[in-house]
Amino acid sequence: MIPTQDAVLSALRTVKYPGYSRDIVSFGLVKDVQIDGAAIGVLIELTSPNPEVGKQVADAVRLTLRDAFPGMSDAHVQVKVPTPAAAASTPPGVLQRQKDPRIRRVIAIASGKGGVGKSTCAVNLACALRVTGARVGLMDGDIYGPSVPLMMGIQERPTVGEDERLIPPLAHGVRLMSMGFLLEPDQAVIWRGPMIQKTIQQFVSQVDWGDLDYLLVDLPPGTGDAQLSLCQTVALDGGVVITTPQEASVGVVRKGITLFEKVQVPILGIIENMAWFDAPDGTRIPLFGTGGGRREAERRELPFLGEIPFHTGIREGGDAGIPVVVGQPGSPAAEAFLRIARELRVRLD
Repeated sequence: MIPTQDAVLSALRTVKYPGYSRDIVSFGLVKDVQIDGAAIGVLIELTSPNPEVGKQVADAVRLTLRDAFPGMSDAHVQVKVPTPAAAASTPPGVLQRQKDPRIRRVIAIASGKGGVGKSTCAVNLACALRVTGARVGLMDGDIYGPSVPLMMGIQERPTVGEDERLIPPLAHGVRLMSMGFLLEPDQAVIWRGPMIQKTIQQFVSQVDWGDLDYLLVDLPPGTGDAQLSLCQTVALDGGVVITTPQEASVGVVRKGITLFEKVQVPILGIIENMAWFDAPDGTRIPLFGTGGGRREAERRELPFLGEIPFHTGIREGGDAGIPVVVGQPGSPAAEAFLRIARELRVRLD
């Protein structure tokens, strides 16, 4: 039986782009599928100039097609890889997203709305990754309302190195950059979009992050101009979406998922924050309902990274500048963040 184009595309959706959890079809890399009798031809256009990536994708496509259509006589796979010069001329937002070559992975932490504990999760995940032995940086992308300095317990201004790049302060073993380091206390930022984008570019290109295994970027809440500018400026390896269990939160978080999809950033998974509260008598109370994040992950066929309890130690640690992972390492909340950090490392590495 001769396969249809839809059947071929369905099979190719199982081929993951090297280093990502997302497939080559959803990335928009499959440009053409031709079927001639029992022969199948596939045209793939990559955005990476790395020829090794092209070879990996081509081999995976051939193997997938042979397994999916055993009666096929041949599989012609053509992979177009841009030259470095062509890659450099690609419009901004596609390949000209900035990334320091000394930073191995850049991960965005996002939510569709405020109040779900996104920044709290970002600082604790950064500290948890550091506990696992990784070299970690945390960039506060919330220009209007930076909270990372408070939560990490540091207010010092960054110093300037010999190359005139900013040297990020260090707290709890994590390198940090935030607009909060550059403002006077209670000073408001009243800027339009272009200024936000320029600042984000400077946080990437004019900060000496050093050698990092992971740079976490704490995105502002919502899906507006600042979030879009950051996703189109920074070369993100993936995004993590934070939600709380109730439908009101999950419904808005879907917009955060859509934002990543629009800018072709693979989604590493969903975290459900404030999943339950442990009462003094040991009763587990679901203050905001149950399972909203897990159900959304299943509905979208995305990884569910885990649940974080509603724990007073998390709030106390954020106010004191000592994240719960550092201040109460044996607590259920700290253990939850550590489990998620280990899961992220597995998915990224």
